[in-house]
Parts: sequence; C-alpha cells; structure tokens
Amino acid sequence: MSRPVTLFTGQWADLPFETVCAKAKSFGYDGVEIACWGDHFEVDRALSEDGYIQSRHDILEQHGLKVFAISNHLAGQAVCDRIDERHESILPPRIWGDGKEDGVRARAAEEMANTARAAAALGVKVVPGFTGSPIWSMVYSFPPNPPDFLEKGLAFFADMWRPILDVFNEVDIKFALEVHPTEIAFDIASSENALNALDGHSAFGFNYDPSHFGYQGVDYVGFIRKFADRIFHVHMKDVYWSSRSTEAGVFGGHLNFGDPRRFWDFRSVGRGSIDFEEIIRALNDIGYDGPLSVEWEDARMDREHGATESCAFVKRLDFAPSAVMFDAAFAKDDEPITPAFPDKYVGRA
Repeated sequence: MSRPVTLFTGQWADLPFETVCAKAKSFGYDGVEIACWGDHFEVDRALSEDGYIQSRHDILEQHGLKVFAISNHLAGQAVCDRIDERHESILPPRIWGDGKEDGVRARAAEEMANTARAAAALGVKVVPGFTGSPIWSMVYSFPPNPPDFLEKGLAFFADMWRPILDVFNEVDIKFALEVHPTEIAFDIASSENALNALDGHSAFGFNYDPSHFGYQGVDYVGFIRKFADRIFHVHMKDVYWSSRSTEAGVFGGHLNFGDPRRFWDFRSVGRGSIDFEEIIRALNDIGYDGPLSVEWEDARMDREHGATESCAFVKRLDFAPSAVMFDAAFAKDDEPITPAFPDKYVGRA
C-alpha cells in the first residue's frame, strides 16, 4: 500500500527536531507529522526568518523522511477555551502575554491563521489541531444547562474560527480538527454540530483518531463513513478499555494516565481495544490515501520500543483496496465493479 506511515512528533518535543527525525527513520517511518512546539516547527520563525523553512526540509532530506502535515493543537486549544492557568503551560510567552482571556484568544487565533500560511510555505496541505471549547465544562448538565447553552457555544466557536478558516482557504490549506474531549467536537453528534455551525466551511474537516471514541462508546468506524469527505488526516492511536468494573470510570477519577485503576488508557498501537482492521477497510472504502500518522502514547511502555512496534504494526496491517470484485470473472458484463462502499456492492453469489 502506498499510504505513508508517519510519526507525530508532539510526544517527542522534549528532543531536538533533528534527533527525532533520526529516531523516526531508525524506527522505520516514512515521514513525520511535525508538531508546532518544542523546536520542531516554530510558526513565527517560519514566516519571518530567511532559511528557516529550508532548514526543516534539509533535516528531513538528511534522514530520508517526508512531511505531509504540521500540527498546532496547543495554540488551537486557546482559541475557544475559557482561559485559565493551565493554558500558560502549553502556550509560548508571545501568545500567553498577560494571560487576559480576550488577548490570549486573539493571539491564538492569529497564530492559527499564521500556521496555515506557514504550512503553505512548507508545502504541506493539512494542519491537524484543536479548537478548544467554551462549553466543554457543561458537558454534564448539572446544574442544569440553560436551553440555549449549545446554540450560544456553537455561535461563539463559529465566530472565532470562521475568519481563521477563511485564511486557510486563501492559502489552500485544510484544517483537521482532532475530535477529542475538551474540543467543540468530541463524538459524532458534536462533530455534526460543529460542521453545521460553520455552514460546512470547505476548509474545516477532521483528523480522525479512533482512540478518543472507543472508550466513550462512539462508533469509530461509523465516523469514517459519516464524514467521508471531511477526513483530511488520520492518527493511528490505540486505547484500551476494561470489560469489567474499575475504580475510576470513563471520567478518569482524576487519576494520571498509566494508573491501573483507570477504566481506559492509551496503549501502543495494536495493544489496545481498537479494531484497526475495520478502520483500514473503512478508509479504503472512502478512498483516503493520505498518511497514517502514529500518535504514540502508552504511559507504561518505553516509547522507542512502542514507536518501533507501532510502525511495523501499521505497515503490516495496511493494504490496498481491490480494483475489481473477487468474483468478477463470473460477471455477465465486461466492466469491473469498483464501488466505493461495501453496501453498494452488487452480489454475484
């Protein structure tokens, strides 16, 4: 299969970009999805410093790697969130500033617009990331949510993101929201709400990541089919959830990742509960031919071991769709049948 397998560098931002690239190549990856934090990709430098973009390409070329996306989850989170002390730890000082909410949001929004411009300069077509959410704290309705809370929250999201997405359109870049708890979209229903709030803005779609759906009980294969034309990027990330009762349920009990008392936890790809076979088949059905990007997280495993085995797992699992039906020899006509979805297959039995 020609789909490249890449490593998302976000979990490796404690290391210099060149070091991560050397490791990614040694682990077997075809390329990297570059995080816009650490020293991996700095948006302000990309737009203001001669030679910075070329320096990224030089490092990639040195290690025989390609890049298909840059990701800016951290700045994106601050665009719609209610800003508090947690955001200072994820934002650079030039965006945090004095920490006042409106100013942080405005600077984060400008950073996301500039990320689109930087992506175009780098030569990639997709920016995965987060949006933040003004209403995530209201996900459990007690005290009871006012009847217009959702409408107001979606309107605020649209007002903040529509101008950013217009810049994405101007430079021919797609924004791929990683559907995720704490974002404006965290399951199928809320993803549909977000799309509708933006009137289906053509620059807005999704970074598909099944790990955030499975433990919630969301149909993670159905998501692919429902939003077939909006899957702009794919994360290969696994999660385990227990088949028995645990001390901390879906909400996590304020326990750290890796605590064995949790009901669910992220796992190295292939070691959790996600059915990646069905994901590959669904991606084939919708014609997705972009990268399969490993976002490696497993609090109880050495990350170099995990990243290596995850790359091998994804490459072994991936396969090309068929160009003809397996029993096409029995067809009565001369044209091969190449439907896009299994439920459109014409039976030949």
